[in-house]
Amino acid sequence: MKIQALMTAFNTIVVREIRRFTRIWAQTLLPPAVTMTLYFIIFGNLIGSRIGQMGGFDYMAFIVPGLIMMAVITNSYANVVSSFFSMKFQRSIEELLVSPVPNWVILAGYVCGGMARGLGIGLIVTLLSLAFTNLTIHSLPMMVATVFLTSALFALGGFINAMLATKFDDISIVPTFVLTPLTYLGGVFYSIDLLPEFWQGVSMANPILYMVNGFRYGILGVSDVNPFVSLGMILVFIVVLAAISLRMLARGKGIRH
Repeated sequence: MKIQALMTAFNTIVVREIRRFTRIWAQTLLPPAVTMTLYFIIFGNLIGSRIGQMGGFDYMAFIVPGLIMMAVITNSYANVVSSFFSMKFQRSIEELLVSPVPNWVILAGYVCGGMARGLGIGLIVTLLSLAFTNLTIHSLPMMVATVFLTSALFALGGFINAMLATKFDDISIVPTFVLTPLTYLGGVFYSIDLLPEFWQGVSMANPILYMVNGFRYGILGVSDVNPFVSLGMILVFIVVLAAISLRMLARGKGIRH
């Protein structure tokens, strides 16, 4: 296919994905905003006032980067898994697969659509946080790189989940039993320096810890782990998940019977 045709196919998928989640904004954009506002009020104002400082910063300022990243992760993942599985369920994905559009364009379109929702929610949460604390940016390149790469990574994760899912219940298993625990234990609400040495070691095995701390370093300049190691890990995960996704598409895993 010519480059112009490839770009047309890519743009069509991305625009359709963006229209899909903006059309039902009351289900996709409003709930995360309300949830994060409650986090700011309860954890930041009510509990944070008793905790004091953490990592040399006011507790509210400390948790804001983690809450923004939590919103980006969950929504990037949720958008792709729900959209692609719905296409599978309705059997309309077959029309896309029999078209001359390369698999990598299909994957890139869905991933960018998921990133659009995840980053959009992240921006909304960031603007809401300004009502509760003042944010200063320590390293803009690190902040932007971390949030964009993390969004892409979890969009890929949502794509794989959608490919493997056989019923609607399957698309909620990973977010409920994997993403949520890892996110809450990923240093969103605390520094791992507060943990005993053994649990610090266990926490280092949590990949979300690196993403949260990389983003926190970009905003506040503090991190429990090396932020460049965080970026390296995210890039490796992206390459691995993208390769798996493309192979599953080529084999028609969960699509062709």
